[in-house]
This record gives sequence, C-alpha cells and structure tokens, in this order.
Amino acid sequence: MTRRLISSGSPFEALAGYSRAVVDGDDIFVSGTTGYDYARMTLPEGLAEQTHACFANIAAALAEAGAGLDDVVRVRYIVAQRDYADEVFPIFGSYFATARPAATLIVAGLLQPEMKIEIEVTARRHR
Repeated sequence: MTRRLISSGSPFEALAGYSRAVVDGDDIFVSGTTGYDYARMTLPEGLAEQTHACFANIAAALAEAGAGLDDVVRVRYIVAQRDYADEVFPIFGSYFATARPAATLIVAGLLQPEMKIEIEVTARRHR
C-alpha cells in the first residue's frame, strides 16, 4: 500500500507541516478544513457560505483521492458558537444524506476570528 499526500495549494500546509489529505490504502484522512478559497485566499463572511465552501474543499480533496462525500465514514465539525447549530445542521444533512457518517460537533475557538466552522473527515474508498 502506498501513502500519498494531497495538497490544496494553501500556504498554511507548508508553514504548519501538514497535508490537506493523506491517502493510506483505501483510507482517506482529510485535515480540518475551513471555507477558504485557496486560489484567492479569501473566506466568505457568512456561516452558510463558509460551510458550503468547507464541503467544496473537502470534496475536491476526496475526488483527488478517488472518493467522494458518500465515502465519508467519520466527520468532526468544529463551530465557533453553539448557536450556529440550527443553521448548519440542515446543510450537513444535505451533504451527508446518503453517507450518514459517525459525527461529532465541537464548539471551540478557531484560529482566526473570521472563521466560523472547520470540518474534518475520514473516508474509505470502496472498490
């Protein structure tokens, strides 16, 4: 089995010494992902927009690994405020209606004050 690293092109990855995702056999580990547009290094202001952008970034990493959101088996959501839950739960459900992964929601401060959400997933490719 080959271990493969996937990068989003974010300068944060080289600075902090991590990869957007690591593929190890059929397992794919996607790092905590925010809603940054890595080409422009911009972050949407709104919570819903940031959440959708997180999923777009995660889906891109999974696609590069030969998988998709339906292959996600574990997800960790980190939100900056507990009152965000009512807004983001339906968004989560729209992306994971099929996969229905094991999930955890954590309320915690994020690295930058403008960050509202970060999402980390583990997926397993099905051959």
